[in-house]
Amino acid sequence: MTALDRTPTDRALRPWQDPALAVADRVDALLAELTLEEKIGQLGSRWIGNDMRQAEPEPGAEPLNVAPMQDVFAASGTVPLKEAVRHGLGHLTRVHGSAPVTPEEGAAEVVRLQRAVVEASRLGIPALVHEECLTGFTTYGATVYPAAIAWAATFDPELVERMAAAIGADMRAVGVHQGLSPVLDVVRDYRWGRVEETMGEDPYLVSMLGAAYVRGLESAGIIATLKHFAGYSASRAARNHGPVPMGRRELMDMILPPFETAIALGGAGSVMNSYADVDGVPAGADPWLLTEVLREEWGFTGTVVSDYWAVPFLATMHHLAAGTGEAGVLALTAGIDVELPDTLGFGQHLAERVRRGELPEELVDRAVRRLLTQKVRLGLLDPDWTPEGSVAGAAAADLDSPANRALARELAERSVILLDAGTALPLLGEGRAAPRRVAVVGPAAHDPRTFMGCYAFPNHVLPRHPGLGLGVEAPTVLDALRAELPGAEIRYERGCEVRGDDRSGFAAAVAAARQADVCVAVVGDLAGLFGQGTSGEGCDAEDLRLPGAQAGLLAELAATGTPVVVVVVSGRPYALGEVHAGAAALVQAFMPGEEGGAAIAGVLSGRVQPAGRLPVQIPRGPGGQPGTYLQPPLGADSHGISNLDPTPLFPFGYGASYTAFELSGFAISDAEVPTDGEFTVSVTVRNTGGRAGEEVVQLYLRDLVAQVTRPVRQLAGFARVRLEPGESADVRFLVHADRTAFTGRDLRRIVEPGDVEVLAGTSAADLPGRGVVRLTGPARQVGHDRRLVTPVEVSAAERARQGGGDAGQS
Repeated sequence: MTALDRTPTDRALRPWQDPALAVADRVDALLAELTLEEKIGQLGSRWIGNDMRQAEPEPGAEPLNVAPMQDVFAASGTVPLKEAVRHGLGHLTRVHGSAPVTPEEGAAEVVRLQRAVVEASRLGIPALVHEECLTGFTTYGATVYPAAIAWAATFDPELVERMAAAIGADMRAVGVHQGLSPVLDVVRDYRWGRVEETMGEDPYLVSMLGAAYVRGLESAGIIATLKHFAGYSASRAARNHGPVPMGRRELMDMILPPFETAIALGGAGSVMNSYADVDGVPAGADPWLLTEVLREEWGFTGTVVSDYWAVPFLATMHHLAAGTGEAGVLALTAGIDVELPDTLGFGQHLAERVRRGELPEELVDRAVRRLLTQKVRLGLLDPDWTPEGSVAGAAAADLDSPANRALARELAERSVILLDAGTALPLLGEGRAAPRRVAVVGPAAHDPRTFMGCYAFPNHVLPRHPGLGLGVEAPTVLDALRAELPGAEIRYERGCEVRGDDRSGFAAAVAAARQADVCVAVVGDLAGLFGQGTSGEGCDAEDLRLPGAQAGLLAELAATGTPVVVVVVSGRPYALGEVHAGAAALVQAFMPGEEGGAAIAGVLSGRVQPAGRLPVQIPRGPGGQPGTYLQPPLGADSHGISNLDPTPLFPFGYGASYTAFELSGFAISDAEVPTDGEFTVSVTVRNTGGRAGEEVVQLYLRDLVAQVTRPVRQLAGFARVRLEPGESADVRFLVHADRTAFTGRDLRRIVEPGDVEVLAGTSAADLPGRGVVRLTGPARQVGHDRRLVTPVEVSAAERARQGGGDAGQS
């Protein structure tokens, strides 16, 4: 009879199994019982069924890896399960997400593996099961939500929280405990391939949306994992894994705040280290970052898990260690608690190092205690836990339920950004004749994979399994336009591929455009991994031109004289200056997920009121990049000393609509407040157009004189407001002086006395409300207990005579 075969009444209840005891007491009791080898076993992981290294792909399949150089570590994937779990195991890696399996098949494998882990463990300790969940649960047949850059375009934390809760519920039903999301990297260079995985270029926007995602996922009983801690997105030349030439002050002000906020306000249970080195120090070997900042300053008590193979990379890529074993010591000492996805650096060699006095056992205990605390809190050590019970919801699980799809549609619709309605949109606009002949052109017009990020299962895993389709229904823009415009004759021509310079399809596309009343050209990205796509992990761009021959296709379409509506479906912002000049209308849709086709078609027809806002700028030209909007004076304006103009084509926070809004009544409650005080900023927003719509009112601050250079403007608050025609609402921001804090010359975060410009408007470039507040008194040093959020209230100021719905509030 094994430990799993005995019922709770068959065996005496041990202290760590007693739910009546405090979590810390249960962990202490279990830790005291573990041998050194058993403790070390808890620090590792095992990836069973990883076929992502396959050297001989199936016929028609694309060979691709999930991480570079993983073939070097193939030996870790050949260790028999019985040997891998002999002393226990911390994590099971991607049981549902490595190959196309049904929920029932994945659940059966979870049960098999958990039984193996528990039966091999002297004390019967199960493993945590982790999965990816960046655009939804990354498994076959699960809902593919919009990419994170599209969540950011909604400027809607509540909606993101609802999505994350739905993702978490699906994962929990099939035995998953931890999700490797959200990505809190702040965009610093648009050429970086993983821009699609981020929530934009502003730390406050990323903080609010990231904390919301964490709350949603954790509410479902799934541990959220903040990544990539920290600096990964700022690599030199935007190269994946490239070195980060960033000083500590910029890191503290631009990169770290979203992680701090997601811990303080979201309750995140885990953090994953970045691959990159910042100023020569890799995150996985940096005790300042992983211990001093994360633990001692922020009070984080969860686990730090390594990014996949980041521990051995300290030896093989960074050359900080002579071998994998030494790399494990560096990582454990710095503050990594669990090695993913397989055990290499955290193997049993650590026990010998402890016995030789080379590694303090206290460091092993420190990491094990953090992991066991999570296992206790998740119920894995309760006397009634069983592998079968952990997957009890699998039989009834609908991973792409109608409710999920409705949520995916809502996110997609709110994320589509109207850049310029021009002369052609909406297609079914009032006073405009409906088009009778429509040409639909472009490589993203009839390929739903272009709607999905690189961590969506159809792009992440299914390329190695041709013939299985997408696993979910995902109508294309062409499909959706045929439904949206039933009276129109629609002709489709692909024109070209997303990648490559084959222009053989141009002639047919141009002919279709010439014969049409309007041409809808859908261009952009196809996500992939490590060079297999134009966006995604390891798919960095040399410049910001549209990939392949797509710009040439648009130029030839524009030359026909037929109005061309350009829709860019992408994972990063591309330089659209020349495209805009030849377009009759311009729309940006950041990878809108499986419901993206209908969302885009709805915006084009006018059925859906566009409500997305830019979480990144749209550059004008492909070179001489503007960087992000968060620039000091000499970064934001050439001042005549450079011939390169950093002004974007469309600014951060911008988004047009089929109605019009007006801001008025800007007021600041106080002309002076102390450096520990607060003030209120008020503004009225009115819908002056003819149909209902939503505006995002934005608050920016600027430190006019400071001891270090500061951004010319930085987002400090926002509110999404829905208004009927003629309706107005009052928006009030409560701004604490802490919201002006920055890292000074001595690397301490301070609130400095002096004048702060306060700006309110609808984008970083449209700020009609302006005033100045003077902060008085001494400079204050602030820490983790400072105010991280600007509360906002929205109240109805005036209704249209015909009545209207309640004003939105966020």
